[in-house]
Amino acid sequence: MAESFFSQQRFFDNKNYPRGFSRHGDFTIKESLLLEKYGTAFKELDNEIRKPSTAEEKSFVSVCRGKKEASNEYEKIWLKYLNCVNKAKKFHTLSGGKPQVDVTDDFIDNDD
Repeated sequence: MAESFFSQQRFFDNKNYPRGFSRHGDFTIKESLLLEKYGTAFKELDNEIRKPSTAEEKSFVSVCRGKKEASNEYEKIWLKYLNCVNKAKKFHTLSGGKPQVDVTDDFIDNDD
């Protein structure tokens, strides 16, 4: 594992996780640390910027291509990250989508 997934850069996703992986709640502390440490290599391998050099990296690329199931924690964490990033964002509104009613139309003053 020492030579697999080596990268000198820490991995940060400021677009989806601006306060860090551990503060968002999608990942455990261990998963957050592994993403920060190896995420750059994961991304480079997944995007074919970097060629796999070890058996672990070749297995990782196969998982990314959908050719095999994730078998170790590195593959599972990267798939979890991709799932979190690519899922549709939930949108909540306060209006509830009901049409607004004009209250003045319903009130009739009959002082006969």
